[in-house]
Amino acid sequence: MYLFDPAYMIFMIPAFILMAITSWYVRAAYNKWSRVAAGSRFTGYEATRRLIASSGLHGLQIQGTPGEMTDHYDPRNKTLFLSQGVANSASVAALAIAAHELGHAQQDAEEYFPLKFRGALVPMVNIGSYLGWILILIGLFLQMTQVAWLGVLIFSGGAFFALVTLPVEFDASARARRMLSESGIIQSDAEMRGVSNVLNAAALTYVAGLVTAILQLLYYVTLISGRSRD
Repeated sequence: MYLFDPAYMIFMIPAFILMAITSWYVRAAYNKWSRVAAGSRFTGYEATRRLIASSGLHGLQIQGTPGEMTDHYDPRNKTLFLSQGVANSASVAALAIAAHELGHAQQDAEEYFPLKFRGALVPMVNIGSYLGWILILIGLFLQMTQVAWLGVLIFSGGAFFALVTLPVEFDASARARRMLSESGIIQSDAEMRGVSNVLNAAALTYVAGLVTAILQLLYYVTLISGRSRD
């Protein structure tokens, strides 16, 4: 709503730049290591099946999903979704991504608290992302600062969700590295550096998301504080 407010741009331009750099870095890491075949020659699908068996994650399903880098784990139906570029590729990048998503499945099986906590926040965040800025808009328009501050409080749930997401993603990446190394699917230090490169690049997207959410929240706080003084 304040897209053309100069103050908004002061807060958000750094976030836009950070997101653009992060997106480029993820794409560059993925493109580089998707061209490097792992010595084990396991495809993402084959590696996932082997790791599922060794991890004892019985009942976990694997399905395809359209798109590129759309891989994810759905705890609601215990299903790991792999994109075609990951499932059918024996590249270092494919193995890193598949193992990372399997890390989330491990978290779910172990009832890893940050993952459960993040899942519990989803309904609140989905509602708050819409209701928050609506209350801010109403509060500012009607000069009811208490309503606007309530909107900020609700809207802040998005930043909190982004913060809670960090340990979930970092832990899944750590599990991926460990699984790939201990299973022998990744066999050399060079390949492990590639795995880390891909996973670290992906993790930066969540850091950038947190920074963006905080800057947007700070903009609203600054805006409402200024209106309150007026």
